[in-house]
Amino acid sequence: MLSSTLFIALWVVLGLGVFFIAIRGGLVGARATLQGQSFAARRAAWIGFTMIAIVFGVTLPLVFLIGNHAKANGQIGGYKLTAAEKQGRQLFGTRCAVCHTLAAANAVGKVGPNLDTIQPTYGLVLHTITYGCVQNPPPHSQQACLGQGNMPASVVQGQQAMNVAKFVAKVAGRE
Repeated sequence: MLSSTLFIALWVVLGLGVFFIAIRGGLVGARATLQGQSFAARRAAWIGFTMIAIVFGVTLPLVFLIGNHAKANGQIGGYKLTAAEKQGRQLFGTRCAVCHTLAAANAVGKVGPNLDTIQPTYGLVLHTITYGCVQNPPPHSQQACLGQGNMPASVVQGQQAMNVAKFVAKVAGRE
């Protein structure tokens, strides 16, 4: 909220500055108006301009850069992540992002299927993590693939596998 207020204030001040210059007949007229004032008035104007430059040149960018970093890590595309899904996001980034594309994790892998396109369910993701997949699997095998590559079984295991599956199922195709 503070950052949007400061952003709006920036444009208001900028607009007033342009209006002041325009009403005085351009830069020459604005400069003449400011120089025609007393020393104290000129000094106050320079202090005001300096403060505006500091606020909008330093403070506003810092507010945008720092922003709501704590909240930003807790949500993807407007969806709030649980602690398990946050851990799944980290694990996906380290173990899965090399092969898979998933916008919510900033992953652009080319070997495995694009998870944003297929939007797999929790069960499908967990099954694939658990059993892996191979091209042309033997009959009655649980290792059928959706992509072009092979995926080893148990890339992550146990609770970590469930966390990755929860994360992918929640965010795939939503960003």
